Amino acid sequence: MATKKTAKTPAAKAAPKAPARKPAAPKAPRKTAAKKPETDDLFEAAAKAPARKPAAPKATRVTFRVRAEVGSKVSLAGSFNDWDPAAKPMVDKDGTGEFACTLTLPKGRYEYKFVINGTWCADPECTDWVQNDMGTLNSVKVVG
Repeated sequence: MATKKTAKTPAAKAAPKAPARKPAAPKAPRKTAAKKPETDDLFEAAAKAPARKPAAPKATRVTFRVRAEVGSKVSLAGSFNDWDPAAKPMVDKDGTGEFACTLTLPKGRYEYKFVINGTWCADPECTDWVQNDMGTLNSVKVVG
């Protein structure tokens, strides 16, 4: 059998070969349109969804301070803790006689008193006072 030779021309030798093609990236599967739920399905979905809680009212940190003799037993009582003097004891951190405590209170108007060694006292630094049912004065703090 005779083989046929092909002649190579100089132009064929000089032409560069085309770069090999990279295989195409696999295509992402098509998203199909979601089936529209029937009306009953909507009611069931709404019933299963958790109820939204109302936003909590913003609260503000309020520090109460009073001066008393070093070593005194001092607490804070008011409308924010049902007037319970044991609910919020105050601390003299530095031993200087300045007692303090901090509460986080929502917006509002609060009446309060200090209880120093068992004696109920209005805040001497507060300029807003109201008369209470006992005929004495309560200090008033407005948080807003």
